[in-house]
Amino acid sequence: MSISLSSLILLPIWINMAQIQQGGPDEKEKTTALKDLLSRIDLDELMKKDEPPLDFPDTLEGFEYAFNEKGQLRHIKTGEPFVFNYREDLHRWNQKRYEALGEIITKYVYELLEKDCNLKKISIPVDATESEPKSFIFMSEDALTNPQKLMVLIHGSGVVRAGQWARRLIINEDLDSGTQIPFIKRAVAEGYGVIVLNPNENYIEVEKPKIHVQSSSDSSDEPAEKRERKDKVSKETKKRRDFYEKYRNPQREKEMMQLYIRENGSPEEHAVYVWDHFIAQAAAENVFFVAHSYGGLAFVELMIQREADVKNKVTAVALTDSVHNVWHQEAGKTIREWMRENCCNWVSSSEPLDTSVESMLPDCPRVSAGWEWYLMSVIPVPGGLLEAKSSRPAWTT
Repeated sequence: MSISLSSLILLPIWINMAQIQQGGPDEKEKTTALKDLLSRIDLDELMKKDEPPLDFPDTLEGFEYAFNEKGQLRHIKTGEPFVFNYREDLHRWNQKRYEALGEIITKYVYELLEKDCNLKKISIPVDATESEPKSFIFMSEDALTNPQKLMVLIHGSGVVRAGQWARRLIINEDLDSGTQIPFIKRAVAEGYGVIVLNPNENYIEVEKPKIHVQSSSDSSDEPAEKRERKDKVSKETKKRRDFYEKYRNPQREKEMMQLYIRENGSPEEHAVYVWDHFIAQAAAENVFFVAHSYGGLAFVELMIQREADVKNKVTAVALTDSVHNVWHQEAGKTIREWMRENCCNWVSSSEPLDTSVESMLPDCPRVSAGWEWYLMSVIPVPGGLLEAKSSRPAWTT
């Protein structure tokens, strides 16, 4: 006869409850506490108590994966694509493994931006002290000196970082589908300077310092008997909490705190900061933006805060599935009129490429990207027009 792990764990508690239910008021109070504890325990999590350690490799090779010549992530030995459910019935562990791999891929893309695209990593804030939190962007050598044209790339929200459109596409499809690298290479080949924003790098995480609370019995004038009773209750409470935490979260992770980066604490702040300290200083006569999803919202916020400067310097904006909302963001009439003339939003749609898509917002035109699941590739061209290529991989018709 087999007994489940959760049954073994809970059996002593059930026996204890059965015994103390026959006692007096104090015993009934304990029963109530135990019932409350049981009601908060997730039995599914209990079954995962013996999950493997959350200790993952810090390299692609350690994961036994590599990108092949087509930019596809494949297992080194089997040649198979990435498998999320590496261990059955261990969703939390599989998710943590996926996140660990994602962090490695982020660093890998950073390396490609520097080595394959010849971009430079620029630290921000520009006047940061040695000890304060910092972020960075990527720029081509001629980003600020190119007299003709500059392209600025802004990705969406979530786990993606500079150089990425979608981590899921990088892992499950290929580098061309999920990164900005095809955009950057073509832009450079066509004579653009390039700036790659990093709007989700808003803070650094550090371990939260442990706070040592002095026992109340040390400084209290309460009678010794009362102090002892309070201390006993406190210890019992801590014991119950630790018991619950142990089985709710079998592998307790470090408690972290976030230290926000000065003037870059949100994607919107980041866009304004990069504009003020880099884009506004660029020599380019024509500045073009390509903004995906939340990046479109960040651009609209930039316009709201720097309207005159943006109108004077930006020639055209290519949005892809932008989530901006001119009403919620309170974009004025002059901004909406400018967007109608200078912006275009390519959206997921089964309609043919460039087919007009109805919008309830009075801002820029919305047109089909050509398919429902897609990678939109756009290159702005001088004169305010936008050339669109619905592609797989990027830049190919």
